[in-house]
Amino acid sequence: MEQKIPEVLQDAAGAVITDRKVWEQQRGRIYELLCDQEYGFLPPPPEQISFRTVERQEDFCASKAVYERVEIRVQVSGKEFAFPVHAVVPAVVSEKPMAFVHINFRSNVPDEYMPSEELADGGFAVFSFGYEDVTKDNGDFSDGLAALFPAGSRNGNAPGKIALWAWAALRVMDYLQTREDVDLKNVAVVGHSRLGKTALLAAASDERFAFAISNDSGCSGAAVTRGKKGERVADITKMFPYWFCENYKAYAGREEEMPFDQHFLLALIAPRKLYVSSAQEDQWADPPAELAGCRAASPVYGLYGLGGLVCGEESPEANAVFPEGNIGYHVRKGTHYLSRYDWQRFMEYLRLHRN
Repeated sequence: MEQKIPEVLQDAAGAVITDRKVWEQQRGRIYELLCDQEYGFLPPPPEQISFRTVERQEDFCASKAVYERVEIRVQVSGKEFAFPVHAVVPAVVSEKPMAFVHINFRSNVPDEYMPSEELADGGFAVFSFGYEDVTKDNGDFSDGLAALFPAGSRNGNAPGKIALWAWAALRVMDYLQTREDVDLKNVAVVGHSRLGKTALLAAASDERFAFAISNDSGCSGAAVTRGKKGERVADITKMFPYWFCENYKAYAGREEEMPFDQHFLLALIAPRKLYVSSAQEDQWADPPAELAGCRAASPVYGLYGLGGLVCGEESPEANAVFPEGNIGYHVRKGTHYLSRYDWQRFMEYLRLHRN
Protein backbone atom coordinates (compact mmCIF):
# COMPACT_ATOMS: atom_id res chain seq x y z
CA MET A 1 0.00 0.00 0.00
CA GLU A 2 1.28 3.48 -0.83
CA GLN A 3 0.27 5.23 2.38
CA LYS A 4 1.96 4.29 5.62
CA ILE A 5 -0.46 2.55 7.97
CA PRO A 6 -0.24 2.92 11.75
CA GLU A 7 1.75 0.32 13.66
CA VAL A 8 -0.44 -1.98 15.71
CA LEU A 9 2.46 -2.92 18.00
CA GLN A 10 3.04 0.62 19.21
CA ASP A 11 1.85 2.14 22.47
CA ALA A 12 0.45 5.62 23.02
CA ALA A 13 3.95 7.02 23.56
CA GLY A 14 5.17 5.56 20.26
CA ALA A 15 7.25 2.80 21.83
CA VAL A 16 7.37 -0.57 20.08
CA ILE A 17 5.53 -3.32 21.99
CA THR A 18 7.62 -6.45 22.41
CA ASP A 19 5.99 -7.94 25.52
CA ARG A 20 2.83 -10.01 25.35
CA LYS A 21 1.46 -8.61 28.62
CA VAL A 22 1.85 -5.08 27.33
CA TRP A 23 0.07 -6.12 24.13
CA GLU A 24 -2.85 -7.53 26.12
CA GLN A 25 -3.32 -4.10 27.67
CA GLN A 26 -2.97 -2.49 24.25
CA ARG A 27 -5.49 -4.96 22.88
CA GLY A 28 -8.17 -3.69 25.23
CA ARG A 29 -7.47 -0.10 24.22
CA ILE A 30 -7.61 -1.01 20.52
CA TYR A 31 -10.92 -2.82 20.95
CA GLU A 32 -12.42 0.21 22.70
CA LEU A 33 -10.99 2.51 20.03
CA LEU A 34 -12.60 0.53 17.21
CA CYS A 35 -15.93 0.41 19.03
CA ASP A 36 -15.79 4.12 19.84
CA GLN A 37 -14.73 5.31 16.39
CA GLU A 38 -16.05 2.75 13.91
CA TYR A 39 -18.61 0.14 14.90
CA GLY A 40 -20.15 1.39 18.12
CA PHE A 41 -20.01 -0.49 21.40
CA LEU A 42 -21.76 -3.85 21.49
CA PRO A 43 -24.56 -3.92 24.06
CA PRO A 44 -23.94 -5.89 27.27
CA PRO A 45 -25.07 -9.53 27.51
CA PRO A 46 -28.80 -10.05 28.04
CA GLU A 47 -30.25 -10.21 31.53
CA GLN A 48 -31.93 -13.48 30.60
CA ILE A 49 -31.53 -15.87 27.68
CA SER A 50 -33.35 -19.09 26.80
CA PHE A 51 -33.30 -21.62 23.98
CA ARG A 52 -36.21 -23.65 22.61
CA THR A 53 -36.18 -26.21 19.81
CA VAL A 54 -39.26 -25.56 17.67
CA GLU A 55 -38.55 -27.98 14.81
CA ARG A 56 -36.41 -31.09 14.40
CA GLN A 57 -35.77 -33.31 11.37
CA GLU A 58 -33.66 -36.41 11.89
CA ASP A 59 -33.69 -37.37 8.20
CA PHE A 60 -32.24 -34.12 6.87
CA CYS A 61 -30.09 -34.42 3.71
CA ALA A 62 -31.08 -38.06 3.20
CA SER A 63 -30.50 -38.80 6.90
CA LYS A 64 -26.91 -37.58 6.76
CA ALA A 65 -27.66 -34.82 9.26
CA VAL A 66 -30.09 -33.64 11.90
CA TYR A 67 -31.75 -30.27 11.37
CA GLU A 68 -33.14 -28.16 14.19
CA ARG A 69 -34.70 -24.73 14.25
CA VAL A 70 -34.02 -23.17 17.62
CA GLU A 71 -35.54 -20.02 19.06
CA ILE A 72 -33.15 -17.83 21.01
CA ARG A 73 -35.04 -15.50 23.33
CA VAL A 74 -33.32 -12.68 25.19
CA GLN A 75 -34.49 -10.18 27.76
CA VAL A 76 -32.96 -6.72 27.99
CA SER A 77 -34.29 -4.03 30.35
CA GLY A 78 -37.45 -6.03 30.77
CA LYS A 79 -38.03 -6.24 26.99
CA GLU A 80 -37.97 -9.53 25.10
CA PHE A 81 -36.84 -10.43 21.61
CA ALA A 82 -36.44 -13.77 19.84
CA PHE A 83 -34.75 -14.87 16.64
CA PRO A 84 -34.29 -18.29 14.99
CA VAL A 85 -31.08 -20.23 14.58
CA HIS A 86 -30.82 -23.14 12.15
CA ALA A 87 -28.63 -26.06 13.20
CA VAL A 88 -27.38 -28.79 10.85
CA VAL A 89 -25.28 -31.40 12.66
CA PRO A 90 -23.84 -34.54 11.00
CA ALA A 91 -25.74 -37.64 12.04
CA VAL A 92 -22.72 -39.96 12.15
CA VAL A 93 -19.22 -38.77 13.06
CA SER A 94 -16.18 -40.40 14.65
CA GLU A 95 -15.62 -37.40 16.95
CA LYS A 96 -17.48 -34.27 17.95
CA PRO A 97 -17.75 -32.07 14.87
CA MET A 98 -16.13 -28.70 14.59
CA ALA A 99 -18.71 -26.02 13.95
CA PHE A 100 -19.38 -22.88 11.96
CA VAL A 101 -21.54 -20.05 13.23
CA HIS A 102 -22.65 -18.58 9.92
CA ILE A 103 -24.08 -15.07 9.83
CA ASN A 104 -26.04 -15.37 6.62
CA PHE A 105 -28.04 -13.08 4.36
CA ARG A 106 -31.00 -15.44 4.40
CA SER A 107 -32.49 -18.02 6.72
CA ASN A 108 -32.53 -20.69 3.99
CA VAL A 109 -31.05 -24.10 4.82
CA PRO A 110 -29.31 -24.98 2.57
CA ASP A 111 -28.63 -21.65 0.88
CA GLU A 112 -26.74 -20.38 -2.16
CA TYR A 113 -24.14 -19.11 0.33
CA MET A 114 -24.20 -22.24 2.52
CA PRO A 115 -23.87 -25.80 1.16
CA SER A 116 -25.33 -27.55 4.21
CA GLU A 117 -25.10 -31.09 2.83
CA GLU A 118 -21.48 -30.64 1.76
CA LEU A 119 -20.57 -29.29 5.20
CA ALA A 120 -22.25 -32.27 6.87
CA ASP A 121 -20.46 -34.63 4.47
CA GLY A 122 -17.22 -32.98 5.56
CA GLY A 123 -18.01 -33.67 9.20
CA PHE A 124 -18.88 -30.09 10.17
CA ALA A 125 -21.86 -28.71 12.05
CA VAL A 126 -23.23 -25.32 11.01
CA PHE A 127 -25.41 -22.98 13.06
CA SER A 128 -26.76 -20.18 10.90
CA PHE A 129 -29.10 -17.24 11.20
CA GLY A 130 -30.48 -14.74 8.73
CA TYR A 131 -29.17 -11.33 9.71
CA GLU A 132 -32.45 -9.56 9.03
CA ASP A 133 -34.20 -11.92 11.44
CA VAL A 134 -32.19 -9.97 14.03
CA THR A 135 -32.61 -6.40 12.75
CA LYS A 136 -33.24 -5.03 9.29
CA ASP A 137 -30.41 -3.85 7.05
CA ASN A 138 -31.53 -0.23 7.04
CA GLY A 139 -31.49 2.90 9.16
CA ASP A 140 -34.49 1.91 11.30
CA PHE A 141 -33.22 1.48 14.85
CA SER A 142 -36.68 0.74 16.20
CA ASP A 143 -36.67 -2.56 14.31
CA GLY A 144 -36.12 -5.98 15.87
CA LEU A 145 -33.18 -6.34 18.23
CA ALA A 146 -32.28 -2.66 17.78
CA ALA A 147 -35.46 -1.67 19.63
CA LEU A 148 -34.13 -3.28 22.82
CA PHE A 149 -31.24 -0.84 23.03
CA PRO A 150 -32.74 2.64 22.68
CA ALA A 151 -29.83 5.02 22.49
CA GLY A 152 -32.11 8.06 22.31
CA SER A 153 -30.16 9.20 19.28
CA ARG A 154 -27.60 7.86 16.86
CA ASN A 155 -24.94 10.22 18.09
CA GLY A 156 -21.39 9.21 19.00
CA ASN A 157 -20.57 5.57 19.64
CA ALA A 158 -24.02 3.98 19.85
CA PRO A 159 -23.91 0.59 18.09
CA GLY A 160 -24.49 0.38 14.37
CA LYS A 161 -26.19 -2.58 12.74
CA ILE A 162 -22.90 -4.50 12.34
CA ALA A 163 -22.42 -4.36 16.12
CA LEU A 164 -25.97 -5.62 16.68
CA TRP A 165 -25.55 -8.52 14.23
CA ALA A 166 -22.27 -9.38 15.96
CA TRP A 167 -24.07 -9.31 19.33
CA ALA A 168 -26.54 -11.85 17.95
CA ALA A 169 -23.65 -14.10 16.88
CA LEU A 170 -22.43 -14.05 20.48
CA ARG A 171 -25.85 -15.23 21.61
CA VAL A 172 -25.59 -18.13 19.15
CA MET A 173 -22.29 -18.98 20.81
CA ASP A 174 -24.13 -18.89 24.15
CA TYR A 175 -26.47 -21.50 22.71
CA LEU A 176 -23.59 -23.68 21.53
CA GLN A 177 -22.39 -23.91 25.12
CA THR A 178 -25.48 -26.02 25.81
CA ARG A 179 -24.64 -28.55 23.09
CA GLU A 180 -22.70 -31.63 24.08
CA ASP A 181 -22.46 -32.86 20.48
CA VAL A 182 -20.20 -30.07 19.19
CA ASP A 183 -16.46 -29.50 19.62
CA LEU A 184 -16.58 -26.19 21.49
CA LYS A 185 -12.82 -25.75 21.24
CA ASN A 186 -13.13 -25.44 17.47
CA VAL A 187 -15.95 -23.07 16.57
CA ALA A 188 -15.54 -20.61 13.70
CA VAL A 189 -17.63 -17.52 13.05
CA VAL A 190 -17.98 -16.81 9.34
CA GLY A 191 -19.61 -14.20 7.17
CA HIS A 192 -19.50 -12.71 3.67
CA SER A 193 -19.26 -9.06 2.65
CA ARG A 194 -20.87 -6.83 5.31
CA LEU A 195 -21.35 -10.00 7.35
CA GLY A 196 -17.64 -10.75 6.97
CA LYS A 197 -17.05 -7.46 8.77
CA THR A 198 -19.59 -8.66 11.34
CA ALA A 199 -17.80 -12.00 11.82
CA LEU A 200 -14.50 -10.22 12.48
CA LEU A 201 -16.10 -7.94 15.08
CA ALA A 202 -17.85 -10.89 16.72
CA ALA A 203 -14.58 -12.81 17.04
CA ALA A 204 -12.78 -9.72 18.33
CA SER A 205 -15.52 -9.40 20.96
CA ASP A 206 -15.65 -13.04 22.10
CA GLU A 207 -12.63 -15.28 22.56
CA ARG A 208 -14.84 -18.37 22.60
CA PHE A 209 -14.57 -18.27 18.81
CA ALA A 210 -11.41 -20.22 18.00
CA PHE A 211 -11.55 -19.18 14.33
CA ALA A 212 -12.68 -16.02 12.54
CA ILE A 213 -13.42 -16.24 8.81
CA SER A 214 -13.99 -13.18 6.65
CA ASN A 215 -15.01 -13.56 3.01
CA ASP A 216 -14.79 -10.52 0.70
CA SER A 217 -15.27 -8.15 3.64
CA GLY A 218 -13.30 -5.31 2.02
CA CYS A 219 -13.66 -1.76 3.28
CA SER A 220 -14.12 -1.52 7.06
CA GLY A 221 -13.54 -5.27 7.21
CA ALA A 222 -10.27 -7.04 6.44
CA ALA A 223 -8.90 -4.50 3.93
CA VAL A 224 -6.58 -1.75 5.12
CA THR A 225 -8.09 1.60 4.21
CA ARG A 226 -5.06 3.80 3.54
CA GLY A 227 -4.16 3.52 -0.15
CA LYS A 228 -7.13 1.24 -0.80
CA LYS A 229 -8.73 1.03 -4.24
CA GLY A 230 -12.46 0.69 -4.74
CA GLU A 231 -14.70 1.39 -1.77
CA ARG A 232 -13.49 3.92 0.81
CA VAL A 233 -14.85 5.33 4.07
CA ALA A 234 -16.66 8.15 2.22
CA ASP A 235 -18.44 5.61 0.01
CA ILE A 236 -19.49 3.22 2.74
CA THR A 237 -20.63 5.83 5.25
CA LYS A 238 -22.68 7.58 2.56
CA MET A 239 -24.40 4.41 1.37
CA PHE A 240 -24.61 2.49 4.65
CA PRO A 241 -24.14 4.94 7.56
CA TYR A 242 -26.28 2.75 9.81
CA TRP A 243 -23.78 -0.13 9.71
CA PHE A 244 -21.44 1.92 11.89
CA CYS A 245 -21.50 4.37 14.76
CA GLU A 246 -21.94 8.03 13.92
CA ASN A 247 -18.32 8.82 14.82
CA TYR A 248 -17.01 6.86 11.84
CA LYS A 249 -18.26 9.24 9.17
CA ALA A 250 -15.85 11.91 10.47
CA TYR A 251 -13.11 9.98 8.62
CA ALA A 252 -14.80 10.18 5.21
CA GLY A 253 -12.10 11.45 2.88
CA ARG A 254 -9.74 11.70 5.86
CA GLU A 255 -8.56 8.12 6.29
CA GLU A 256 -5.00 9.25 6.92
CA GLU A 257 -6.24 10.86 10.16
CA MET A 258 -7.68 7.64 11.58
CA PRO A 259 -5.80 6.49 14.70
CA PHE A 260 -6.26 2.93 13.44
CA ASP A 261 -6.66 0.89 10.30
CA GLN A 262 -8.36 -2.43 9.67
CA HIS A 263 -5.35 -4.56 10.58
CA PHE A 264 -6.04 -3.43 14.16
CA LEU A 265 -9.31 -5.41 14.00
CA LEU A 266 -7.55 -8.46 12.55
CA ALA A 267 -4.85 -8.28 15.23
CA LEU A 268 -7.51 -8.59 17.94
CA ILE A 269 -8.09 -12.19 16.83
CA ALA A 270 -4.55 -13.24 17.88
CA PRO A 271 -3.51 -15.76 19.05
CA ARG A 272 -6.61 -17.49 17.68
CA LYS A 273 -6.88 -18.45 14.03
CA LEU A 274 -7.92 -15.99 11.35
CA TYR A 275 -8.83 -16.75 7.74
CA VAL A 276 -9.42 -14.09 5.09
CA SER A 277 -10.59 -14.87 1.57
CA SER A 278 -10.79 -12.64 -1.49
CA ALA A 279 -12.15 -12.77 -5.03
CA GLN A 280 -9.85 -11.66 -7.85
CA GLU A 281 -12.46 -9.59 -9.68
CA ASP A 282 -13.89 -8.01 -6.52
CA GLN A 283 -12.09 -4.71 -7.02
CA TRP A 284 -14.57 -2.82 -4.81
CA ALA A 285 -13.31 -4.89 -1.86
CA ASP A 286 -9.72 -4.73 -3.22
CA PRO A 287 -8.02 -8.12 -2.64
CA PRO A 288 -4.50 -6.60 -2.33
CA ALA A 289 -5.78 -4.42 0.52
CA GLU A 290 -7.28 -7.47 2.24
CA LEU A 291 -3.99 -9.32 1.89
CA ALA A 292 -2.16 -6.24 3.21
CA GLY A 293 -4.38 -6.36 6.29
CA CYS A 294 -3.29 -9.94 6.94
CA ARG A 295 0.37 -9.03 6.52
CA ALA A 296 0.10 -6.04 8.86
CA ALA A 297 -1.66 -8.05 11.61
CA SER A 298 0.88 -10.88 11.49
CA PRO A 299 3.52 -9.41 13.86
CA VAL A 300 1.09 -9.67 16.78
CA TYR A 301 1.18 -13.45 16.48
CA GLY A 302 4.93 -13.30 16.98
CA LEU A 303 4.37 -12.13 20.57
CA TYR A 304 2.79 -15.53 21.20
CA GLY A 305 5.60 -17.41 19.50
CA LEU A 306 3.37 -18.06 16.51
CA GLY A 307 3.58 -17.30 12.83
CA GLY A 308 0.98 -15.13 11.15
CA LEU A 309 0.45 -15.18 7.41
CA VAL A 310 2.76 -17.54 5.51
CA CYS A 311 2.92 -16.01 2.06
CA GLY A 312 5.63 -14.58 -0.16
CA GLU A 313 5.89 -10.91 -1.00
CA GLU A 314 4.69 -11.41 -4.56
CA SER A 315 1.05 -10.83 -5.49
CA PRO A 316 -0.67 -14.23 -5.51
CA GLU A 317 -2.28 -15.68 -8.61
CA ALA A 318 -5.97 -16.56 -8.70
CA ASN A 319 -6.84 -19.68 -6.69
CA ALA A 320 -3.66 -19.34 -4.64
CA VAL A 321 -4.17 -20.72 -1.12
CA PHE A 322 -1.99 -20.01 1.93
CA PRO A 323 -3.29 -22.18 4.80
CA GLU A 324 -0.12 -22.86 6.79
CA GLY A 325 -0.09 -19.86 9.12
CA ASN A 326 -2.24 -18.78 12.02
CA ILE A 327 -3.57 -16.28 9.51
CA GLY A 328 -4.78 -18.12 6.42
CA TYR A 329 -5.65 -16.54 3.09
CA HIS A 330 -6.84 -17.39 -0.39
CA VAL A 331 -7.86 -15.47 -3.47
CA ARG A 332 -10.07 -17.24 -5.98
CA LYS A 333 -11.22 -16.48 -9.49
CA GLY A 334 -14.49 -14.67 -9.88
CA THR A 335 -16.51 -11.91 -8.29
CA HIS A 336 -18.11 -10.95 -4.97
CA TYR A 337 -19.70 -14.19 -3.75
CA LEU A 338 -19.48 -16.88 -1.06
CA SER A 339 -18.88 -20.06 -3.05
CA ARG A 340 -18.46 -23.78 -2.51
CA TYR A 341 -14.78 -23.26 -3.32
CA ASP A 342 -14.53 -20.85 -0.38
CA TRP A 343 -16.27 -23.25 2.01
CA GLN A 344 -13.98 -26.08 0.91
CA ARG A 345 -10.95 -23.96 1.80
CA PHE A 346 -12.51 -23.05 5.17
CA MET A 347 -13.04 -26.71 6.02
CA GLU A 348 -9.47 -27.55 5.03
CA TYR A 349 -8.16 -24.74 7.22
CA LEU A 350 -10.09 -25.89 10.28
CA ARG A 351 -8.94 -29.46 9.80
CA LEU A 352 -5.33 -28.33 9.46
CA HIS A 353 -5.42 -26.15 12.58
CA ARG A 354 -7.79 -28.03 14.83
CA ASN A 355 -7.14 -27.34 18.51
